[in-house]
Amino acid sequence: MDRKAPLVVVGDALLDRDVTGHAERLAPDAPVPVVDDCGERTRPGGAALAAWLAARDGRDVTLVTGLGDDPASRELRRLLEPRLTVVPLPLTGPLSEKTRVLAQDRPLVRLDRGTGRTREATGAARELVRRAPAVLVSDYGRGTACALRDDLAARPPLVWDPHPRGGTPVPGTRLVTPAEKEAHALAPRDGIPRRDLHAAAHSAAALVRQWRAAAVAVTLGPRGALLSYGEHPLLVPAPATHPGDSCGAGDRFAATAAGLLADGVLVAEAVEGAVAAASGFVAAGGASAVPTADTPPVLPPDDGDPFALAARVRAAHGTVVAAGGCFDLLHAGHVGLLQAARRLGDRLVVCVNSDASVRRRKGEGRPVNPLADRVRVLRALACVDAVAVFDEDTPERLLGDLRPDVWVKGGDYAAADLPEAALLQRWGGQAILLPYLDGRSSTALMARAAEAR
Repeated sequence: MDRKAPLVVVGDALLDRDVTGHAERLAPDAPVPVVDDCGERTRPGGAALAAWLAARDGRDVTLVTGLGDDPASRELRRLLEPRLTVVPLPLTGPLSEKTRVLAQDRPLVRLDRGTGRTREATGAARELVRRAPAVLVSDYGRGTACALRDDLAARPPLVWDPHPRGGTPVPGTRLVTPAEKEAHALAPRDGIPRRDLHAAAHSAAALVRQWRAAAVAVTLGPRGALLSYGEHPLLVPAPATHPGDSCGAGDRFAATAAGLLADGVLVAEAVEGAVAAASGFVAAGGASAVPTADTPPVLPPDDGDPFALAARVRAAHGTVVAAGGCFDLLHAGHVGLLQAARRLGDRLVVCVNSDASVRRRKGEGRPVNPLADRVRVLRALACVDAVAVFDEDTPERLLGDLRPDVWVKGGDYAAADLPEAALLQRWGGQAILLPYLDGRSSTALMARAAEAR
């Protein structure tokens, strides 16, 4: 596996709480729902969530943020320190906390408390930022980015995730990632309607010029993201639409984009990967599904056994992604699909048809490449963690043993063609379609090769 680039996250950490229960009646003294059987869980929020997600991706992550000695700060340290390095800056008050009350997994109300702001930068933090090869700024308007602004300006970050209450990104930032509402609030007003792509493109272009950024990606929720370098924007659609909890999707987007840019991909490729990751994050339950158990930050390496690997990932509260196919002649469409699938979770297991299964599906003369060769090529891909083989016409039995959290198929399928979707629901899994590159298929490649003889 290729080693992923390290990342420094600079920004304002929060402690998030979810109080969840069931609401089936109204209170007798006021027309408000009564939430029964409540459970409470804490998780990282704000910049801490972005850092936690980047560390979960297998990166070496350092978080520079304001932390004190109040109970919320101590709890956040407990959640973070097994997984990443924390460089604390002094706070003027208690750490900010956000508490959501949910019934039937739907938010009813949010309660905010804690007025802490980063008071100043330390010498250690300044030195770290100035020598960091890759920086993500997650600015929630509580002073961390402001305290380190001169150092960030000297070495502009790869990604700046802004907030209306925060400062402007430093000039030279490679990619700024405002949400649609934030982009409209931060861009100059000129009467353009606020809820269409034309308005998003206008706001993105205006912010590129206003911030002197290399690029701006306006996140559009289930519609994907719109990337602008100042003109001729690129719309990156989401691979699927999910009705789940979108809390934290922006942090997932920013953390993925920053990590991919640190790994050396192009901005457009980073935005495409970030859209897919944010979509998968919502499909998996959003921030409310973020594990908080005290488990190691990096999952054990692959020993070649896909079932043992899946069991270890589940034990570490991670996400197992599976993708399937014949993969007879591996082409760019396959590689793009597998790379996108890997970004949806912590480990990717590829389920590949045996030779007999391929022959029954594709006819005599197939596969062109025998199983051993196909498995060897798949295992050589950096995005593939393990390979499992099935001999049946469909992978239902294998999936029942593997029990992945996410099952990915290429976009040339329709929802009605996915019998595996109902199977995944038995253990709370999710079937997702991802787009193939147009015109790429093993059959088409072989036909063109035959014509060229």
